[in-house]
Amino acid sequence: MSNSPVRAQAKGAGRVSAEGNSAVGERGAPKRAKGVKGEAVGPAGTADPAKVAAPVKPAETSAEGAAPAKSTRSAKPAKSTRSAKPESRLAMVRRARKINRELAEVYPYAHPELDFRNPFELLVATVLSAQTTDLRVNQTTPALFAKYPTPEDLAAAVPEEVEELIRPTGFFRAKTKSIMGLAAALRDDFGGEVPGRLQDLVKLPGVGRKTAFVVLGNAFGVPGITVDTHFMRLARRWGWTASDDPVKIEAEVAEIFPKSEWTMLSHRVIFHGRRICHARKPACGACPITHLCPSYGEGETDPEKARKLLKYEKGGLPGQRLNPPPGYPGRPAPPLGSPT
Repeated sequence: MSNSPVRAQAKGAGRVSAEGNSAVGERGAPKRAKGVKGEAVGPAGTADPAKVAAPVKPAETSAEGAAPAKSTRSAKPAKSTRSAKPESRLAMVRRARKINRELAEVYPYAHPELDFRNPFELLVATVLSAQTTDLRVNQTTPALFAKYPTPEDLAAAVPEEVEELIRPTGFFRAKTKSIMGLAAALRDDFGGEVPGRLQDLVKLPGVGRKTAFVVLGNAFGVPGITVDTHFMRLARRWGWTASDDPVKIEAEVAEIFPKSEWTMLSHRVIFHGRRICHARKPACGACPITHLCPSYGEGETDPEKARKLLKYEKGGLPGQRLNPPPGYPGRPAPPLGSPT
């Protein structure tokens, strides 16, 4: 009976020891404290305050307490923390350039998807492509250019007749005003020729930087980055930019790639955006550059389901051009009014 208080005191001291060790740093886990509970009791059965308060060192733990410490050092969250480290600017540039190289292998036939035979036709077709598909423009322009083959012809046209011809492209009244206005400007200010300078092109009615770079890059061989909706979407998904301003995106992407790559880069990115990396349902499971994409998983990752989302030649369907260039592996688009 005389030993009961001592045993009770020692038992209480063990609880204090466990609580004290659970309050110390990462190496004082409650599970480890259980293995050293007895060490907090002095020779006379009383709690030793110094040992209760002091952090437990690895050398003082029992074999039972050492095991969790080893597990903590090799825990997976530490590895996850390292992998979540922000990407450096250099690493992003290297990854972006590798994406461009791999897209060049996927789309060696990338090209502008508007049918044209000269700079004037490309300029008009690009203006008409706003808020519609290149396919619909390609189905519409043959009749337009057959009737108005030159800027002089289009500038002198009857607006209502032009409206009727381009009606399938949508917003036909505003577009009629733009293409007739730029045709008149070409006739009056540039001798009926499309200028080959950015500062001249953007002065024309309905012509902005995107349209100007399409014409410069594909009709004059002047490098330019075409920032359309597809390019904007993919540049953000790939971490090339965080902006949603086309001019800022153009400037930021221009710093990543050499100037000689700008025009073809635009074609490849737009091709990929139209065929695989769609806005609403990206076909992630059928994408050839998932190993380089920080946004992998935003779309369908199952390979079979993803393949059903592929468009144009990637999905075995006609392309957007009625007259595609040599080397295009898909089928030409059908004329207006024909079944697809």
